[in-house]
Amino acid sequence: MNCNCSFSMMSVIRYSKMIILLTVASLAAIVVFGNITDYNSNFQFVKHVMSMDTKPDYLGNAIVYRAITNSTIHHIAYTFIICFEAFIMLTALKGALDMFKARNLDAKTFHEAKKFGIIALTCCCLLWFFGFQVVAAEWFGMWMSKTWNGLPDATRLVTYMLLALVYISIKNDD
Repeated sequence: MNCNCSFSMMSVIRYSKMIILLTVASLAAIVVFGNITDYNSNFQFVKHVMSMDTKPDYLGNAIVYRAITNSTIHHIAYTFIICFEAFIMLTALKGALDMFKARNLDAKTFHEAKKFGIIALTCCCLLWFFGFQVVAAEWFGMWMSKTWNGLPDATRLVTYMLLALVYISIKNDD
């Protein structure tokens, strides 16, 4: 089957990268919206993870000295997370817009236009790998909680974001 499509492979790859970045911006926008409009739901997650109050008793208290039970610090941490997610959303949108503006330009210019997208995706990995897998899961022992364990979701997000980061970063769009 022959298709006389007007899109070149270069255009398809470039648009694909923009769309992938827009999915990241969309996720961040929905997460920020949810965290603001239903503040208490995910605040409870942050509070219980940092307080380390839902790990099974049979595991002992060896790392409980790491717990932070101060509600003000919980609110500060949660507000920081929301602001960081908003930053991800804005940089991903800026990156997609910059790529769109450079979609018909030379390879070097298009590659330079990926800058904010790469920043957004790197921040995603910082948030969901470092923030959730390193700090929450390992430092605060989130993985031990049957109720407040965000490790599977963080792993899913990091996998997608890291693959998107690699795909968008590579120079295969010229």
